[in-house]
Amino acid sequence: MLLIDELDKGDVDLPNDLLTIFEEGEFEIPELSRLSDEQPDVGVPTLRIEEKTVVVRGRVRCEEFPVVVITSNGERDFPPAFLRRCVRLELPPPDEHRLRAIVTAHLGEDALHEVDDLLQAFLRRRAPGELATDQLLNAVFLRTGGVDLDADGLLDAVLHRLTGAV
Repeated sequence: MLLIDELDKGDVDLPNDLLTIFEEGEFEIPELSRLSDEQPDVGVPTLRIEEKTVVVRGRVRCEEFPVVVITSNGERDFPPAFLRRCVRLELPPPDEHRLRAIVTAHLGEDALHEVDDLLQAFLRRRAPGELATDQLLNAVFLRTGGVDLDADGLLDAVLHRLTGAV
C-alpha cells in the first residue's frame, strides 16, 4: 500500500505525473539514470533497511500495482483523467460524538474528563476552517498534562498558520 498525503498541496503537475506512473507501471529516478553508464544496477534500501532492491538503469518497474491511498484537503481540483481512475470517498468532519471517540482512542477515557469546554470551543472555531482534529488532540493533551489555560487559550496555543502567527 502507498499513501500520498495531501496531494492538493503538491506540485500542480503531480496528479498527471502519478497518472503516467500508474498507467506505465514504472518511473525514472533521474539521479540513477545519469549513473547508468558507469553503474547500471544500483541497490536501493527498501522498507526493511537491511534489504535492498536493484534499480536497473534508473528505472523502477512495478511487478504488482499497489493500492494507493491519496488524501486531499479539497483545496484545488484535479484533472478529470486523474479523477476517472480514482474511487472517491469524502469524509465529513467528525461531529461531537465522533470527536469524543477520537480523543478516547488516542488519549484514553480519562482525557474526556473536563474537556467539554474545549470540545465546544473547537466545534465553534472549526466551522470557518480554522482548526483540524489533530489540533484538538494536542489541546486535550496539553489540558490533561496540566497546562492551565481556558479552552480558547489552549486552541490558540496549538493553532499554527503558515505565517507563523497565532
